[in-house]
Formats: sequence, C-alpha cells, structure tokens
Amino acid sequence: MPTKKIFFASDFHLGAPTYEKSLAREKKIVRWLDSIKDEAEEIYLLGDVFDFWFEYKHSIPKGFVRLQGKIAEITDRGIPVYWFLGNHDMWIFDYIPKELGVTILTTEIERTYHGKNFFIGHGDGLGPGDRGYKFIKSVFRNPVCQWLFARLHPNFGISLANFFSRKSRAKTGEQDAVFYGEEKEMLIQFCKTKLTEKHIDYFVFGHRHLPLTFPLSDTSTYINLGDWITYFTYGEFDGETFVLKVFEKGEF
Repeated sequence: MPTKKIFFASDFHLGAPTYEKSLAREKKIVRWLDSIKDEAEEIYLLGDVFDFWFEYKHSIPKGFVRLQGKIAEITDRGIPVYWFLGNHDMWIFDYIPKELGVTILTTEIERTYHGKNFFIGHGDGLGPGDRGYKFIKSVFRNPVCQWLFARLHPNFGISLANFFSRKSRAKTGEQDAVFYGEEKEMLIQFCKTKLTEKHIDYFVFGHRHLPLTFPLSDTSTYINLGDWITYFTYGEFDGETFVLKVFEKGEF
C-alpha cells in the first residue's frame, strides 16, 4: 500500500473580495479536497481560511457551506484536519471544531513524520520587528476584547469587521506577494534562530501570500504555502520529500 501523504494549504481568504469570486474559489478548494481525500493521512489548514470570522453565541457569518460540509465529510472518514488560527480568522471558538470535527491550533507546533521534523504555523508575528502588529494581535486575542466585540449586534459587528479586514488586505496585499531578500524576511530570520536551538527539516508557514521554497541549509528548508487568491498552491509531503504544487496545474 502506498504511503499516505500529508497535505498543507493556507490563506483561502473566503469572503473576499466579492461574493462571486469567493464562491468560485470555494468551489475550487472543495475540488482540491476531493482530489486528495483518498490519499491523505492528515490535512493542515494554516490559517486565514476566512477573510473574517467571528462566532457569536447564537450566530456565525453566512456562507462557506460547501467548504464546511466537505471538511466535515473528510473528518467523518477519520482523516485528521488541523486548522490554525490566522490573523483574519482568529476569532474561531467552538463552532468550527464541534461541527466540522477539526482540531483548532492557536500557536505553532512541531511534528515528526517518517523521521522528518516539521515546524508548522500560520507565521504571523514571528521573527524580529513588527511590534505594532504583535501588539494588535495581543489585543485581538484578549478574551476581554473578544467579549466586548460580542456585545455588538452581528449585523453591525460582522459588517464593521469585514470593512477593516478588506482595508487591511488592501494595504498589505501587494507587500505579502514580494520577496524582500533573505535578511529582510522575518520568517527566514525566525527559522535561522530556531535552527540554533534544534534541527528542523521543514518549516511550513502561511500568512505571506508568496509561494516560496527557501533552503536554510543542506538539510533544512523554509516553505511558504502561498495563497488561493492568486497562486492556488499547496504543500504535499509523501514521506520522503516535500513538494509545493499548484492545484490543477502541477508542481510549482
């Protein structure tokens, strides 16, 4: 029997920029999940699955039912799905894990598969600098701030958050698709620091929308998965090697 594979994808940003474009993208993601479900050992979604998400006690944002149904189908088959909170969908609470059967991860993790060490996470807030964002992230993840936001009526709260989410993506979208060089890439600097502590074969992140495979040494590689707005890229580990692929087009 062939070795089952581990799959990784990130930054679907469903809900953006329009309903029509998001729906077409959602259907493509569902086709991707259908294409891998028979050979998947585990699936990792590395955050920003939604462009915005906030769970009120008795309501959630409308839409995305095709993706949710497909993920529930996959977990019902016994295939683990791990879902990292990103900076756009960090306000996932109990609905998604309960209804879809996924495991929600709030911080980076380390895993070992077939003797290869993985360091996996969304990637936001890691590395040197960017203190402004790190402060905002701590505010958004503060339970008191989340409770206060939940006091807003969903019609107003979700509309307000979608507005600021679109502004944030418009401001940083082009920046996320540019490689700034080894010394200026914060995640590369983070990986290098981490390698002084222990050996990691593959660092796998989302957040930066640029698909990237960067050798840190002869035995360690940093991979950024890219997004599903422009690139439609995902990672595949077959037990021996990690490959970045473009859905419906082949290897990246």
